[in-house]
Amino acid sequence: MQDRRNLYFYHNKSTEMLAAAQPLYDLAEQYGFQMVQDYRKANIVVSLGDDGTFLQAVRKTNFREDCLYAGISTTGNLNMYCDFHSDDTEKMIAAASSENIEVRRYPALEVTLNGETSFYCLNECSIRSSVIKTFVIDVLIDDLHFETFRGDGMVISSPTGSTAYNKSINGAVVDPLLPCIQVSEMASLNNNTYRTLGSSFILSSDRRLTLKINQDLNSYPIIGADNEAMSIKHIDTIEVKLSDRKIKSVKLKDNSFWEKVKRTFL
Repeated sequence: MQDRRNLYFYHNKSTEMLAAAQPLYDLAEQYGFQMVQDYRKANIVVSLGDDGTFLQAVRKTNFREDCLYAGISTTGNLNMYCDFHSDDTEKMIAAASSENIEVRRYPALEVTLNGETSFYCLNECSIRSSVIKTFVIDVLIDDLHFETFRGDGMVISSPTGSTAYNKSINGAVVDPLLPCIQVSEMASLNNNTYRTLGSSFILSSDRRLTLKINQDLNSYPIIGADNEAMSIKHIDTIEVKLSDRKIKSVKLKDNSFWEKVKRTFL
């Protein structure tokens, strides 16, 4: 990272976090990094917290492709996006001093609402009813009507999309090197009127997923963009595809995706 010296820290402003962050600010200055207050001037963005903080850091800095993201865990555990412990300064120094660090590239989902408003998700986009009842969605793959879903909601994930979330709804754990989209159901109804596949399915990066919402049964769905909820009225159509935009993050050789899965779930 010798050619990347402008550093932006993203974290909450609680007294505890500011105290935890100060030694890392001092360490960065000691090794010649320039602290910047405007993320647009940074070429390294570092999140302090957990995976949720990393997702917020990427979102709040507009999914930049021209900088490097790094996650530092302050929870005591390494997470899926955090490769460093806050107290393991040796690995941080080694990464900062190396000219040959490994970089992983995370593809983002591009989500378009009603053919107009678009946004990105690094983990997943979820849709669920804002009232306590099921709702109906027509599911199209490219231009093919695939199924009519009735249930609590659906989760559309990137290759790195929330592993824990997908496991909880019987989805797959996907190798992040596969450019794909995973579609998972939340409590679908299967009877003589409504019939769905009943399992998660994987779409290639060239596919386009379209969800058409039955407005008569639910006019106010909640859209989840990673760990943020968006309440938007009168959504007719949600289109999801795997974007060409990729987020670059530091990769440690001894902390691969499958090592993280093993450590977290086994």
